[in-house]
Amino acid sequence: LAALMDEGEEDVLAYMTFPQQHRTKLHSTNPIERLNGEIKRRTDVVGIFPNENAIRRLVGAILMEQTEEWAVQRARYMTLETLAPVCDNPLVSLPAAQVS
Repeated sequence: LAALMDEGEEDVLAYMTFPQQHRTKLHSTNPIERLNGEIKRRTDVVGIFPNENAIRRLVGAILMEQTEEWAVQRARYMTLETLAPVCDNPLVSLPAAQVS
């Protein structure tokens, strides 16, 4: 058991290389659980889908909506600006959110 723990130490502590303000967000699964809950809630409303493409369209729309929300809510999640020190490509930027 000790050898297994020693081998996995680098993987388990990988989040420690990120800026301190991101560490709590990296080791938490809350955002993914919230997203999965929203997908389940919206698909339960529909109930029965006519085909697989209909499911993909709905889930794709939910994911696009969530991406836009995360891009706008800069205080809640990690921002590209605060990740820049650990990023391989400093020119990476978010696409502009489309307002409908």
